[in-house]
Amino acid sequence: MESSAPAYDVVVMRDVMVKARDGVGLATDIYRPARNGTPLSEPLPALLERTPYNKGDATRFLPKAEYFVRRGYVVVIQDCRGRFRSEGDFYFLTREAEDGYDTVEWIAAQPWCNGKVGTLGTSYAGWTQSALASLNPPHLAAMVVNQSGSNAHTSSVRHNGAFEIRFLCWAFWGGAVSKEALADPAIARALGQVNVREWLTRTPFKKGCSPLSLIPRYEEWAFDLIQHGDYDEFWKQRGLNIEEYYQEHADVPTYYCGGWYDSYTRSTLDNFTALSRMKSAPVRVIMGPWTHGGDTPGLTYAGDADFGPEAAIDFYAFHLRFFDHYLKGKDTGLDREAPVKIFVMGGGDGTRNSAGRINHGGRWREEQEWPLQRTRYTPFYLHADGSLRPEKPGPDIPPSRYQYDPKNPVPTIGGNMSSLAGLLPRPEGAPEIPNTQRERDNIGIPGAYHQKEDPRFFGCKPPYLPLASRHDVLVFRTPPLTEDVEVT
Repeated sequence: MESSAPAYDVVVMRDVMVKARDGVGLATDIYRPARNGTPLSEPLPALLERTPYNKGDATRFLPKAEYFVRRGYVVVIQDCRGRFRSEGDFYFLTREAEDGYDTVEWIAAQPWCNGKVGTLGTSYAGWTQSALASLNPPHLAAMVVNQSGSNAHTSSVRHNGAFEIRFLCWAFWGGAVSKEALADPAIARALGQVNVREWLTRTPFKKGCSPLSLIPRYEEWAFDLIQHGDYDEFWKQRGLNIEEYYQEHADVPTYYCGGWYDSYTRSTLDNFTALSRMKSAPVRVIMGPWTHGGDTPGLTYAGDADFGPEAAIDFYAFHLRFFDHYLKGKDTGLDREAPVKIFVMGGGDGTRNSAGRINHGGRWREEQEWPLQRTRYTPFYLHADGSLRPEKPGPDIPPSRYQYDPKNPVPTIGGNMSSLAGLLPRPEGAPEIPNTQRERDNIGIPGAYHQKEDPRFFGCKPPYLPLASRHDVLVFRTPPLTEDVEVT
């Protein structure tokens, strides 16, 4: 059976204040199917996205809302607590479980909803889904969680405990477009002038000595992320940590979506691996050759590598097929497919296309589990001569040494990252525009790149030599491969 076809007009109710359990109003836009400007009277399944990125951003949310509404869904977009039109204070991730639960149950009680609520969203809007699911709201019926977290201490805000500086960038940006900045031009101007490239060299970061001190609540949560190095109770809060609550997590059909060049690759697969074994409802995962963002599944490339036309998918249609199956009861064939779909990169001819990207190639493949049971784990060992071989080195080999200068760290060239960005500095004499309309200065770009310094990347300097030429980098190489090897 085909997915739902477009059949309706769209009407919207803006800034409906949904009351959380503590009385705080959460600003909510409700998009409904209509005929001739009149909303349908019949109750329908609803889709919820809770976001810190401004529900009123038409570029980000209107096309998505219209797509699903025209196909018979009510779409609900809500500003997270303390962001844009919502009341209360924003504190990174820590109220999303309760606020999300309350919103799901409020939606289900409305006359325009048939009691089935699905959720969707990317990044922070994936965290908000998992947070509310940890409280198991009765009317949560299905989820599509795209590129989001599992345990903020091990695989997102921190990496095995080490703070990921990108979240300081995220805090600066979040402050620059916050309610507080929108209400106070002085705060907006000060945070809008922050040069992230320069600020990231000002280590160690000190509370009270950053532009975030203009918004004390933002500085408080930013420094909580920076200063809580140990895996303590702070990191076990529901919003920051889904792993601690897998047993309590809602048992509903869920599709986890991730990218090999996304900053949440590990956490996406961790969530799928754990919950697919623990829950009775179908849990699926798709991993594409994508970077971070809700629009990247529609791209064929990541960085300087192109993976061919098969790499891109219609992400709205992907969602629709899933929700039609589990919220409308349509037989879309989804339950007859394998639960794991991965894109295996490689196999291209290495030529460059018109955009200058390498034809790296690749193909989609379905699997029954993750990790793959047929995986052969093969250790490789570092040898003093710079080789990388399956043979263990002898006991008397000398150590390999390098000298590290923390004032001149090795730049990160591509890879799986996100949020390493600030606002582009406003040229002197240029007219002021709202921070919400400013362009971003991406200082860390995800994807596949030659490991050679490049002016596009933070920390790179002339003469832009290969990273392997640095005195603080050790390189170990295998002999040339004699046959194809898949690393999965």
